[in-house]
Amino acid sequence: MDDIVKKLAGLGLPGVILVILTVTTGGSSAAVAATLTALGGPFGIVGGIALLGLVTVVGDTVAGYGIEAILKGIYTERSKTESVIFLFKEIQGLPITEELKYRYGLLGATTFEQLGSYFPQATTELCDGADGIVFGA
Repeated sequence: MDDIVKKLAGLGLPGVILVILTVTTGGSSAAVAATLTALGGPFGIVGGIALLGLVTVVGDTVAGYGIEAILKGIYTERSKTESVIFLFKEIQGLPITEELKYRYGLLGATTFEQLGSYFPQATTELCDGADGIVFGA
């Protein structure tokens, strides 16, 4: 998975879009090629056709690891060379479910009233497995 993640991360946002397109079209190479052509990349249809092989690899990788693991790997790789704030804004605009963008944990007085703990174990585990934590009150 590391090799494909590095290749997709190297493409930047188009790599992320390629992953999402592959998943949403069920791996349909024709749909992905048509979309890539419509996006009008510098190579048009030739670029779209060249990426058909990558679509197969992406589809197989997503099937093996899941879209969450692939997107997390891509953004982890990209965060080495790009602004995390920029990437965070980019993620907010992606056409994916909120569950893939964010994980929410319970915390505070209301949580204590409901569960008897201000900082429940489930929230601790969620934070331990997170790449970043945003606390809002």
